[in-house]
Amino acid sequence: MNEDVRLTQLKKVAEESAILRRSVADQLGSKILDLAAVISGVLGSGGKLLLAGNGGSASDASHFAAEMIVRLTSDRNRQSLPAIALGMDPSVATAAANDFGYENIFSRQVEGLGQKGDLLFVLSTSGNSPNLIKAVSVARERSILTAGLLGGRGGKLAKKVERPLIVPHTSTQRIQEEHIFIIHTLVELIEGDLFR
Repeated sequence: MNEDVRLTQLKKVAEESAILRRSVADQLGSKILDLAAVISGVLGSGGKLLLAGNGGSASDASHFAAEMIVRLTSDRNRQSLPAIALGMDPSVATAAANDFGYENIFSRQVEGLGQKGDLLFVLSTSGNSPNLIKAVSVARERSILTAGLLGGRGGKLAKKVERPLIVPHTSTQRIQEEHIFIIHTLVELIEGDLFR
């Protein structure tokens, strides 16, 4: 592929991303603000954020936890906020998968770590991951709030979580780009709520 073709392809991807970003801001803006307020309320009341995802979404869950525990920007030194990315401990994840099946790797951690007043935040580009669906079911049984950062039409999780945010696109990479944008926006809003 020559350089002109590659540059045209790059510009097409950038334009597609820009159009989707504007769509997300327009269509999901009020839901993002609402979810930030809910998370701020959970944290302000002594609850914690439990995060879960598979593959790239696991990395996004870990990224979200890091921003909460450390900080988003260097101009705001604030206390650490309680967030745990489930699945990041390979001993726990592999033991749960081995002993209880992969579909239970997150639900076992929700059982052990989750409490009423917490919020389980799941990330999935398809919305159909069985292990996330099971984790949400366990969380709801334990009166743990649930939210989902999803893609496409939201899959099965769209109807199972209390607060779904669905990026309306079919491309996994475009969805994940918007998920990171939404995560950064949520953290910025939460910091503004809790540390004025």
